[in-house]
Amino acid sequence: MEKKQLILRKITPILVYGRPILVFAGMVCAMSVMLTRNSSIYLAGTLLLFTSMVFDLVDGWFSQRFSPNPTLAELADLIMDRVVYSIVFPLVAVGMMWRLLFVSPAHSRLELLHAIFVLIICVTVLVRNNFAHFMRGFALRYGQEPELRELTRLRTIVAAPLGLLMYIHAFYVPASGDGSIIYDAVLKFANLPLRNLFIIEIIFLIINFGSIAGYCRKYGTYCLDEICLDDNLLRRKILSVFPNTLTAMNAIMGLLAVFFAYQGKMTESYLLVIGAAVFDKLDGAMARKLGLTEPLPGVIKGHITFGGLMDDIADGISFCIAPAWIFYIVLAKYPNPDINSLPIGTVAIIYALAGFIRLVYFTLDKNSIPGMFKGLPTPAAALFVISPLVVIAHTAPVNQEWIKLTAFFTFGLFIFTAVLMNFYPIKYLHMGRFMDRNPRFMWSNLTLIIIFVFTPWFGYFVFFLMLLYIFSPIVSCKMDPAEAAREGRKTATKV
Repeated sequence: MEKKQLILRKITPILVYGRPILVFAGMVCAMSVMLTRNSSIYLAGTLLLFTSMVFDLVDGWFSQRFSPNPTLAELADLIMDRVVYSIVFPLVAVGMMWRLLFVSPAHSRLELLHAIFVLIICVTVLVRNNFAHFMRGFALRYGQEPELRELTRLRTIVAAPLGLLMYIHAFYVPASGDGSIIYDAVLKFANLPLRNLFIIEIIFLIINFGSIAGYCRKYGTYCLDEICLDDNLLRRKILSVFPNTLTAMNAIMGLLAVFFAYQGKMTESYLLVIGAAVFDKLDGAMARKLGLTEPLPGVIKGHITFGGLMDDIADGISFCIAPAWIFYIVLAKYPNPDINSLPIGTVAIIYALAGFIRLVYFTLDKNSIPGMFKGLPTPAAALFVISPLVVIAHTAPVNQEWIKLTAFFTFGLFIFTAVLMNFYPIKYLHMGRFMDRNPRFMWSNLTLIIIFVFTPWFGYFVFFLMLLYIFSPIVSCKMDPAEAAREGRKTATKV
Protein backbone atom coordinates (compact mmCIF):
# COMPACT_ATOMS: atom_id res chain seq x y z
CA MET A 1 0.00 0.00 0.00
CA GLU A 2 2.88 2.36 0.83
CA LYS A 3 4.49 1.63 -2.56
CA LYS A 4 1.22 2.47 -4.33
CA GLN A 5 0.94 5.69 -2.31
CA LEU A 6 4.50 6.61 -3.26
CA ILE A 7 3.77 6.05 -6.96
CA LEU A 8 0.67 8.23 -6.74
CA ARG A 9 2.69 10.98 -5.04
CA LYS A 10 5.20 10.87 -7.90
CA ILE A 11 2.38 11.11 -10.45
CA THR A 12 1.01 14.29 -8.85
CA PRO A 13 3.92 16.62 -9.81
CA ILE A 14 3.90 15.16 -13.32
CA LEU A 15 0.24 16.12 -13.68
CA VAL A 16 0.75 19.58 -12.18
CA TYR A 17 4.05 20.58 -13.82
CA GLY A 18 3.76 18.60 -17.05
CA ARG A 19 0.96 20.69 -18.58
CA PRO A 20 3.06 23.70 -19.66
CA ILE A 21 5.52 21.35 -21.40
CA LEU A 22 2.69 19.65 -23.29
CA VAL A 23 1.11 22.96 -24.25
CA PHE A 24 4.44 24.43 -25.38
CA ALA A 25 4.96 21.36 -27.56
CA GLY A 26 1.46 21.87 -28.93
CA MET A 27 2.38 25.47 -29.77
CA VAL A 28 5.47 24.27 -31.66
CA CYS A 29 3.25 21.85 -33.60
CA ALA A 30 0.83 24.68 -34.41
CA MET A 31 3.65 26.85 -35.77
CA SER A 32 4.83 23.91 -37.86
CA VAL A 33 1.31 23.42 -39.20
CA MET A 34 1.16 27.07 -40.26
CA LEU A 35 4.44 26.62 -42.16
CA THR A 36 3.97 23.12 -43.62
CA ARG A 37 0.21 22.36 -43.41
CA ASN A 38 1.12 18.82 -42.37
CA SER A 39 -1.88 16.87 -41.06
CA SER A 40 0.27 14.51 -38.98
CA ILE A 41 1.82 17.42 -37.07
CA TYR A 42 -1.67 18.89 -36.60
CA LEU A 43 -2.89 15.61 -35.11
CA ALA A 44 0.19 15.42 -32.83
CA GLY A 45 -0.48 18.95 -31.53
CA THR A 46 -4.12 18.08 -30.91
CA LEU A 47 -3.19 14.99 -28.92
CA LEU A 48 -0.69 16.99 -26.86
CA LEU A 49 -3.35 19.55 -25.93
CA PHE A 50 -5.85 16.76 -25.23
CA THR A 51 -3.36 15.19 -22.80
CA SER A 52 -2.83 18.58 -21.16
CA MET A 53 -6.60 18.97 -20.79
CA VAL A 54 -6.86 15.57 -19.09
CA PHE A 55 -4.03 16.56 -16.73
CA ASP A 56 -5.86 19.82 -15.96
CA LEU A 57 -9.07 18.01 -15.04
CA VAL A 58 -7.45 15.48 -12.69
CA ASP A 59 -4.42 17.25 -11.20
CA GLY A 60 -6.46 19.04 -8.51
CA TRP A 61 -7.94 15.76 -7.32
CA PHE A 62 -4.49 14.14 -7.15
CA SER A 63 -3.00 17.18 -5.37
CA GLN A 64 -5.60 17.13 -2.59
CA ARG A 65 -5.19 13.42 -1.89
CA PHE A 66 -1.61 12.46 -2.60
CA SER A 67 0.50 15.61 -2.40
CA PRO A 68 2.64 15.91 0.77
CA ASN A 69 2.10 19.69 0.67
CA PRO A 70 -1.41 20.32 -0.77
CA THR A 71 -1.19 24.10 -0.25
CA LEU A 72 1.97 24.28 -2.38
CA ALA A 73 0.37 21.99 -4.97
CA GLU A 74 -2.72 24.22 -5.19
CA LEU A 75 -0.54 27.31 -5.61
CA ALA A 76 1.50 25.55 -8.30
CA ASP A 77 -1.73 24.51 -10.03
CA LEU A 78 -2.88 28.13 -10.16
CA ILE A 79 0.46 29.24 -11.62
CA MET A 80 0.38 26.42 -14.18
CA ASP A 81 -3.13 27.49 -15.19
CA ARG A 82 -1.89 31.01 -15.87
CA VAL A 83 1.07 29.74 -17.90
CA VAL A 84 -1.07 27.34 -19.93
CA TYR A 85 -3.82 29.84 -20.71
CA SER A 86 -1.21 32.49 -21.57
CA ILE A 87 0.05 30.12 -24.28
CA VAL A 88 -3.17 28.52 -25.54
CA PHE A 89 -5.53 31.45 -26.00
CA PRO A 90 -3.13 33.85 -27.81
CA LEU A 91 -2.13 30.85 -29.94
CA VAL A 92 -5.69 30.08 -31.04
CA ALA A 93 -6.35 33.79 -31.69
CA VAL A 94 -3.43 33.76 -34.16
CA GLY A 95 -4.64 30.42 -35.52
CA MET A 96 -8.10 31.78 -36.31
CA MET A 97 -6.57 34.58 -38.39
CA TRP A 98 -4.26 32.10 -40.12
CA ARG A 99 -7.23 29.90 -41.01
CA LEU A 100 -8.98 32.87 -42.62
CA LEU A 101 -5.95 33.78 -44.73
CA PHE A 102 -4.64 30.38 -45.82
CA VAL A 103 -7.34 27.74 -45.25
CA SER A 104 -10.51 29.74 -46.00
CA PRO A 105 -9.37 32.66 -48.21
CA ALA A 106 -12.94 33.06 -49.48
CA HIS A 107 -14.20 33.40 -45.91
CA SER A 108 -17.59 34.83 -45.07
CA ARG A 109 -18.24 37.87 -42.92
CA LEU A 110 -19.41 35.55 -40.13
CA GLU A 111 -16.08 33.70 -40.14
CA LEU A 112 -14.24 37.02 -39.82
CA LEU A 113 -16.57 37.99 -36.96
CA HIS A 114 -15.79 34.69 -35.23
CA ALA A 115 -12.03 35.28 -35.50
CA ILE A 116 -12.43 38.74 -33.95
CA PHE A 117 -14.64 37.28 -31.22
CA VAL A 118 -11.96 34.70 -30.36
CA LEU A 119 -9.47 37.58 -29.99
CA ILE A 120 -11.85 39.25 -27.51
CA ILE A 121 -12.08 35.98 -25.57
CA CYS A 122 -8.28 35.72 -25.50
CA VAL A 123 -7.93 39.22 -24.04
CA THR A 124 -10.69 38.54 -21.50
CA VAL A 125 -9.07 35.31 -20.29
CA LEU A 126 -5.68 36.95 -19.79
CA VAL A 127 -7.17 39.97 -18.02
CA ARG A 128 -9.26 37.73 -15.78
CA ASN A 129 -6.26 35.54 -14.85
CA ASN A 130 -4.09 38.50 -13.87
CA PHE A 131 -6.95 40.20 -12.05
CA ALA A 132 -7.73 37.03 -10.07
CA HIS A 133 -4.06 36.70 -9.08
CA PHE A 134 -4.04 40.33 -7.94
CA MET A 135 -7.19 39.94 -5.83
CA ARG A 136 -6.01 36.67 -4.27
CA GLY A 137 -2.79 38.38 -3.24
CA PHE A 138 -4.66 41.09 -1.34
CA ALA A 139 -6.93 38.50 0.29
CA LEU A 140 -3.95 36.50 1.55
CA ARG A 141 -2.28 39.62 2.98
CA TYR A 142 -5.36 40.18 5.13
CA GLY A 143 -5.45 36.57 6.29
CA GLN A 144 -8.43 35.70 4.09
CA GLU A 145 -8.09 32.31 2.47
CA PRO A 146 -9.38 32.57 -1.13
CA GLU A 147 -12.48 30.51 -1.83
CA LEU A 148 -13.15 28.63 -5.06
CA ARG A 149 -16.59 29.93 -5.98
CA GLU A 150 -18.97 28.18 -8.39
CA LEU A 151 -18.27 30.52 -11.33
CA THR A 152 -14.51 30.19 -10.85
CA ARG A 153 -14.76 26.40 -10.61
CA LEU A 154 -17.00 26.24 -13.67
CA ARG A 155 -14.63 28.49 -15.60
CA THR A 156 -11.67 26.24 -14.74
CA ILE A 157 -13.56 23.16 -15.94
CA VAL A 158 -14.64 24.82 -19.21
CA ALA A 159 -11.40 26.68 -20.10
CA ALA A 160 -9.20 23.69 -21.02
CA PRO A 161 -11.80 21.89 -23.23
CA LEU A 162 -12.65 25.17 -24.95
CA GLY A 163 -8.96 25.88 -25.62
CA LEU A 164 -8.61 22.42 -27.16
CA LEU A 165 -11.76 22.87 -29.27
CA MET A 166 -10.58 26.24 -30.63
CA TYR A 167 -7.12 24.75 -31.33
CA ILE A 168 -8.73 21.93 -33.33
CA HIS A 169 -10.83 24.41 -35.31
CA ALA A 170 -8.07 26.99 -35.89
CA PHE A 171 -5.29 24.73 -37.14
CA TYR A 172 -7.29 22.10 -38.99
CA VAL A 173 -5.78 20.89 -42.27
CA PRO A 174 -7.23 18.05 -44.39
CA ALA A 175 -5.45 14.71 -44.13
CA SER A 176 -3.08 14.01 -47.03
CA GLY A 177 -4.20 10.37 -47.23
CA ASP A 178 -6.88 8.22 -45.64
CA GLY A 179 -7.48 9.64 -42.18
CA SER A 180 -7.11 7.42 -39.12
CA ILE A 181 -9.92 6.75 -36.67
CA ILE A 182 -8.50 9.40 -34.34
CA TYR A 183 -8.24 11.90 -37.18
CA ASP A 184 -11.84 11.23 -38.19
CA ALA A 185 -12.91 11.91 -34.60
CA VAL A 186 -10.95 15.17 -34.58
CA LEU A 187 -12.53 16.08 -37.93
CA LYS A 188 -15.99 16.16 -36.35
CA PHE A 189 -14.87 18.84 -33.90
CA ALA A 190 -12.79 20.73 -36.47
CA ASN A 191 -15.83 21.29 -38.68
CA LEU A 192 -18.37 22.19 -36.01
CA PRO A 193 -20.81 24.83 -37.28
CA LEU A 194 -19.87 28.36 -36.30
CA ARG A 195 -23.24 28.66 -34.59
CA ASN A 196 -22.26 25.98 -32.06
CA LEU A 197 -18.83 27.53 -31.53
CA PHE A 198 -20.39 30.95 -30.93
CA ILE A 199 -22.77 29.50 -28.33
CA ILE A 200 -19.97 27.77 -26.41
CA GLU A 201 -17.72 30.83 -26.57
CA ILE A 202 -20.45 33.25 -25.47
CA ILE A 203 -21.20 31.06 -22.43
CA PHE A 204 -17.48 30.97 -21.60
CA LEU A 205 -17.21 34.76 -21.98
CA ILE A 206 -20.14 35.30 -19.60
CA ILE A 207 -18.58 32.90 -17.08
CA ASN A 208 -15.29 34.84 -17.19
CA PHE A 209 -16.97 38.19 -16.61
CA GLY A 210 -19.03 36.64 -13.83
CA SER A 211 -15.83 35.31 -12.24
CA ILE A 212 -14.27 38.80 -12.36
CA ALA A 213 -17.38 40.23 -10.73
CA GLY A 214 -17.25 37.54 -8.05
CA TYR A 215 -13.66 38.41 -7.14
CA CYS A 216 -14.53 42.12 -6.98
CA ARG A 217 -17.52 41.43 -4.79
CA LYS A 218 -15.69 39.26 -2.28
CA TYR A 219 -12.17 40.69 -2.09
CA GLY A 220 -12.50 44.24 -3.43
CA THR A 221 -12.68 45.83 0.00
CA TYR A 222 -9.23 44.48 0.99
CA CYS A 223 -7.64 46.46 -1.85
CA LEU A 224 -9.46 49.62 -0.84
CA ASP A 225 -8.38 49.33 2.81
CA GLU A 226 -4.81 49.86 1.65
CA ILE A 227 -5.48 52.39 -1.13
CA CYS A 228 -7.99 54.70 0.58
CA LEU A 229 -7.02 54.43 4.25
CA ASP A 230 -9.74 56.47 6.02
CA ASP A 231 -10.93 58.54 3.06
CA ASN A 232 -14.49 57.23 2.79
CA LEU A 233 -15.43 59.50 -0.10
CA LEU A 234 -12.49 58.29 -2.22
CA ARG A 235 -13.30 54.72 -1.22
CA ARG A 236 -16.89 55.14 -2.37
CA LYS A 237 -15.87 56.66 -5.71
CA ILE A 238 -13.51 53.78 -6.44
CA LEU A 239 -16.05 51.18 -5.34
CA SER A 240 -18.69 52.64 -7.63
CA VAL A 241 -16.49 51.85 -10.65
CA PHE A 242 -17.12 48.11 -10.23
CA PRO A 243 -20.94 48.04 -10.36
CA ASN A 244 -20.90 50.78 -13.02
CA THR A 245 -18.62 48.62 -15.16
CA LEU A 246 -21.02 45.72 -14.82
CA THR A 247 -23.86 48.06 -15.76
CA ALA A 248 -21.95 49.08 -18.90
CA MET A 249 -21.47 45.40 -19.74
CA ASN A 250 -25.22 44.98 -19.41
CA ALA A 251 -25.76 47.60 -22.15
CA ILE A 252 -23.00 46.13 -24.34
CA MET A 253 -24.60 42.68 -24.14
CA GLY A 254 -27.91 44.16 -25.28
CA LEU A 255 -26.31 45.85 -28.28
CA LEU A 256 -24.45 42.64 -29.18
CA ALA A 257 -27.76 40.78 -29.02
CA VAL A 258 -29.17 43.14 -31.65
CA PHE A 259 -26.06 42.66 -33.79
CA PHE A 260 -26.35 38.86 -33.69
CA ALA A 261 -30.07 39.10 -34.49
CA TYR A 262 -29.10 41.05 -37.63
CA GLN A 263 -26.91 38.08 -38.59
CA GLY A 264 -29.84 35.71 -38.09
CA LYS A 265 -28.21 34.13 -35.00
CA MET A 266 -31.18 34.20 -32.65
CA THR A 267 -29.90 31.58 -30.20
CA GLU A 268 -26.70 33.55 -29.69
CA SER A 269 -28.75 36.74 -29.43
CA TYR A 270 -30.92 35.19 -26.71
CA LEU A 271 -27.84 34.04 -24.78
CA LEU A 272 -26.50 37.58 -24.86
CA VAL A 273 -29.78 38.88 -23.43
CA ILE A 274 -29.38 36.29 -20.66
CA GLY A 275 -25.86 37.65 -20.17
CA ALA A 276 -27.29 41.18 -19.90
CA ALA A 277 -29.71 39.94 -17.23
CA VAL A 278 -26.82 38.31 -15.35
CA PHE A 279 -24.87 41.58 -15.35
CA ASP A 280 -28.01 43.45 -14.27
CA LYS A 281 -28.26 41.11 -11.29
CA LEU A 282 -24.55 41.33 -10.48
CA ASP A 283 -24.30 45.12 -10.51
CA GLY A 284 -27.15 45.52 -8.03
CA ALA A 285 -25.83 42.73 -5.80
CA MET A 286 -22.34 44.23 -5.86
CA ALA A 287 -23.63 47.72 -5.05
CA ARG A 288 -25.49 46.35 -2.03
CA LYS A 289 -22.55 44.20 -0.97
CA LEU A 290 -20.19 47.18 -1.12
CA GLY A 291 -22.59 49.43 0.77
CA LEU A 292 -23.15 51.82 -2.14
CA THR A 293 -26.92 51.82 -1.79
CA GLU A 294 -26.72 53.71 1.50
CA PRO A 295 -25.50 57.35 1.81
CA LEU A 296 -22.41 58.34 3.75
CA PRO A 297 -23.02 59.56 7.32
CA GLY A 298 -24.19 63.17 7.27
CA VAL A 299 -25.07 63.07 3.56
CA ILE A 300 -28.70 63.28 2.47
CA LYS A 301 -29.51 60.54 0.01
CA GLY A 302 -31.07 61.72 -3.25
CA HIS A 303 -33.82 59.65 -4.77
CA ILE A 304 -32.03 59.58 -8.13
CA THR A 305 -28.32 58.71 -8.13
CA PHE A 306 -25.79 58.49 -10.95
CA GLY A 307 -25.48 54.73 -10.51
CA GLY A 308 -29.24 54.26 -10.52
CA LEU A 309 -29.62 56.46 -13.60
CA MET A 310 -26.85 54.56 -15.41
CA ASP A 311 -28.52 51.28 -14.47
CA ASP A 312 -31.85 52.48 -15.89
CA ILE A 313 -30.18 53.54 -19.15
CA ALA A 314 -28.47 50.14 -19.50
CA ASP A 315 -31.72 48.33 -18.71
CA GLY A 316 -33.51 50.51 -21.24
CA ILE A 317 -31.01 49.53 -23.92
CA SER A 318 -30.87 45.80 -23.16
CA PHE A 319 -34.44 45.06 -22.07
CA CYS A 320 -36.56 47.72 -23.82
CA ILE A 321 -34.88 48.85 -27.03
CA ALA A 322 -33.04 45.59 -27.86
CA PRO A 323 -36.12 43.28 -27.67
CA ALA A 324 -38.20 45.73 -29.71
CA TRP A 325 -35.43 46.07 -32.27
CA ILE A 326 -34.93 42.28 -32.50
CA PHE A 327 -38.70 41.85 -32.90
CA TYR A 328 -38.67 44.24 -35.85
CA ILE A 329 -35.57 42.63 -37.39
CA VAL A 330 -36.96 39.08 -37.25
CA LEU A 331 -40.51 39.72 -38.46
CA ALA A 332 -39.80 42.43 -41.03
CA LYS A 333 -37.50 40.19 -43.07
CA TYR A 334 -40.14 37.52 -43.81
CA PRO A 335 -41.71 38.00 -47.27
CA ASN A 336 -45.12 36.90 -46.02
CA PRO A 337 -47.81 39.49 -46.85
CA ASP A 338 -49.85 38.58 -43.77
CA ILE A 339 -46.87 39.19 -41.48
CA ASN A 340 -45.82 42.34 -43.35
CA SER A 341 -49.32 43.76 -42.96
CA LEU A 342 -48.93 43.82 -39.18
CA PRO A 343 -47.92 47.18 -37.61
CA ILE A 344 -44.61 45.69 -36.46
CA GLY A 345 -42.81 48.99 -36.05
CA THR A 346 -45.66 50.51 -34.05
CA VAL A 347 -45.79 47.59 -31.62
CA ALA A 348 -42.01 47.65 -31.24
CA ILE A 349 -42.14 51.33 -30.26
CA ILE A 350 -45.05 50.70 -27.86
CA TYR A 351 -43.11 47.90 -26.15
CA ALA A 352 -39.96 50.02 -25.80
CA LEU A 353 -41.95 52.95 -24.37
CA ALA A 354 -43.80 50.66 -21.95
CA GLY A 355 -40.44 49.33 -20.75
CA PHE A 356 -39.12 52.85 -20.17
CA ILE A 357 -42.29 53.76 -18.23
CA ARG A 358 -41.76 50.67 -16.09
CA LEU A 359 -38.16 51.70 -15.35
CA VAL A 360 -39.16 55.25 -14.45
CA TYR A 361 -41.86 53.96 -12.10
CA PHE A 362 -39.40 51.59 -10.45
CA THR A 363 -36.94 54.47 -9.89
CA LEU A 364 -39.50 56.93 -8.50
CA ASP A 365 -41.59 54.47 -6.47
CA LYS A 366 -41.39 55.52 -2.80
CA ASN A 367 -43.25 52.45 -1.51
CA SER A 368 -41.19 49.69 -3.06
CA ILE A 369 -41.33 46.19 -1.56
CA PRO A 370 -37.84 44.70 -0.90
CA GLY A 371 -37.31 41.50 -2.83
CA MET A 372 -40.44 42.00 -4.95
CA PHE A 373 -41.22 43.84 -8.19
CA LYS A 374 -44.44 45.67 -8.91
CA GLY A 375 -45.29 44.56 -12.41
CA LEU A 376 -43.20 42.26 -14.59
CA PRO A 377 -39.51 43.32 -14.40
CA THR A 378 -38.00 44.37 -17.72
CA PRO A 379 -35.27 41.64 -17.85
CA ALA A 380 -37.90 38.91 -17.45
CA ALA A 381 -40.13 40.66 -20.01
CA ALA A 382 -37.29 40.75 -22.54
CA LEU A 383 -36.46 37.06 -22.08
CA PHE A 384 -40.17 36.21 -22.33
CA VAL A 385 -40.94 38.04 -25.59
CA ILE A 386 -37.72 37.07 -27.42
CA SER A 387 -38.15 33.32 -26.81
CA PRO A 388 -40.81 32.85 -29.57
CA LEU A 389 -38.47 34.64 -31.98
CA VAL A 390 -35.91 31.91 -31.27
CA VAL A 391 -38.60 29.38 -32.19
CA ILE A 392 -39.16 31.17 -35.51
CA ALA A 393 -35.42 31.15 -36.24
CA HIS A 394 -35.26 27.37 -35.68
CA THR A 395 -38.35 26.59 -37.76
CA ALA A 396 -37.68 25.14 -41.21
CA PRO A 397 -38.45 27.60 -44.06
CA VAL A 398 -40.84 25.08 -45.60
CA ASN A 399 -43.09 25.32 -42.55
CA GLN A 400 -44.44 28.76 -43.42
CA GLU A 401 -47.78 28.23 -41.68
CA TRP A 402 -46.08 27.56 -38.33
CA ILE A 403 -43.86 30.62 -38.81
CA LYS A 404 -46.93 32.72 -39.59
CA LEU A 405 -48.77 31.41 -36.51
CA THR A 406 -45.75 32.01 -34.25
CA ALA A 407 -45.29 35.52 -35.68
CA PHE A 408 -48.90 36.43 -34.90
CA PHE A 409 -48.50 34.94 -31.41
CA THR A 410 -45.31 36.97 -30.84
CA PHE A 411 -47.06 40.12 -32.07
CA GLY A 412 -49.79 39.65 -29.46
CA LEU A 413 -47.24 38.63 -26.82
CA PHE A 414 -45.37 41.94 -27.16
CA ILE A 415 -48.60 43.87 -26.55
CA PHE A 416 -49.57 41.65 -23.60
CA THR A 417 -46.11 41.93 -22.01
CA ALA A 418 -46.06 45.72 -22.45
CA VAL A 419 -49.26 45.86 -20.39
CA LEU A 420 -48.01 43.31 -17.84
CA MET A 421 -44.85 45.32 -17.16
CA ASN A 422 -46.99 48.26 -16.06
CA PHE A 423 -49.69 46.34 -14.21
CA TYR A 424 -48.34 47.16 -10.77
CA PRO A 425 -50.82 45.29 -8.52
CA ILE A 426 -49.09 42.02 -9.53
CA LYS A 427 -45.98 41.35 -7.42
CA TYR A 428 -43.12 39.35 -8.93
CA LEU A 429 -40.35 37.70 -6.95
CA HIS A 430 -36.77 38.95 -7.37
CA MET A 431 -35.49 35.90 -9.27
CA GLY A 432 -31.81 36.81 -8.85
CA ARG A 433 -32.03 36.74 -5.07
CA PHE A 434 -34.17 33.59 -5.19
CA MET A 435 -31.40 31.84 -7.14
CA ASP A 436 -28.80 33.06 -4.65
CA ARG A 437 -30.82 31.45 -1.87
CA ASN A 438 -31.34 28.25 -3.89
CA PRO A 439 -28.08 27.47 -5.76
CA ARG A 440 -29.30 23.98 -6.72
CA PHE A 441 -32.24 25.53 -8.53
CA MET A 442 -29.89 27.93 -10.33
CA TRP A 443 -27.39 25.28 -11.43
CA SER A 444 -30.04 22.78 -12.50
CA ASN A 445 -31.66 25.41 -14.73
CA LEU A 446 -28.29 26.47 -16.10
CA THR A 447 -27.47 22.84 -16.93
CA LEU A 448 -30.78 22.39 -18.74
CA ILE A 449 -30.26 25.61 -20.71
CA ILE A 450 -26.79 24.44 -21.80
CA ILE A 451 -28.26 21.10 -22.89
CA PHE A 452 -31.20 22.59 -24.80
CA VAL A 453 -29.16 25.35 -26.44
CA PHE A 454 -27.74 22.80 -28.89
CA THR A 455 -31.17 21.51 -29.88
CA PRO A 456 -34.01 22.94 -32.01
CA TRP A 457 -36.14 22.99 -28.83
CA PHE A 458 -34.21 25.75 -27.10
CA GLY A 459 -36.81 28.42 -27.88
CA TYR A 460 -39.65 26.26 -26.57
CA PHE A 461 -37.73 25.45 -23.38
CA VAL A 462 -36.89 29.03 -22.44
CA PHE A 463 -40.44 30.12 -23.28
CA PHE A 464 -41.73 27.46 -20.88
CA LEU A 465 -39.37 28.66 -18.14
CA MET A 466 -40.46 32.26 -18.57
CA LEU A 467 -44.10 31.22 -18.67
CA LEU A 468 -43.65 29.63 -15.24
CA TYR A 469 -42.26 32.94 -13.99
CA ILE A 470 -45.20 34.85 -15.48
CA PHE A 471 -47.58 32.77 -13.35
CA SER A 472 -45.28 32.63 -10.31
CA PRO A 473 -47.16 35.38 -8.37
CA ILE A 474 -49.86 32.79 -7.69
CA VAL A 475 -47.36 31.20 -5.28
CA SER A 476 -44.85 33.97 -4.49
CA CYS A 477 -47.51 36.47 -3.38
CA LYS A 478 -47.71 34.57 -0.09
CA MET A 479 -43.97 34.88 0.60
CA ASP A 480 -42.72 37.04 3.45
CA PRO A 481 -41.03 40.18 1.97
CA ALA A 482 -38.15 39.83 4.45
CA GLU A 483 -37.45 36.35 3.10
CA ALA A 484 -37.83 37.52 -0.51
CA ALA A 485 -35.27 40.30 0.07
CA ARG A 486 -32.65 38.00 1.55
CA GLU A 487 -29.54 37.48 -0.60
CA GLY A 488 -27.67 34.21 -0.38
CA ARG A 489 -28.18 31.53 2.23
CA LYS A 490 -27.54 34.12 4.92
CA THR A 491 -28.53 37.73 5.07
CA ALA A 492 -26.12 39.90 3.12
CA THR A 493 -23.96 42.19 5.23
CA LYS A 494 -22.50 45.52 4.27
CA VAL A 495 -18.77 45.75 3.76
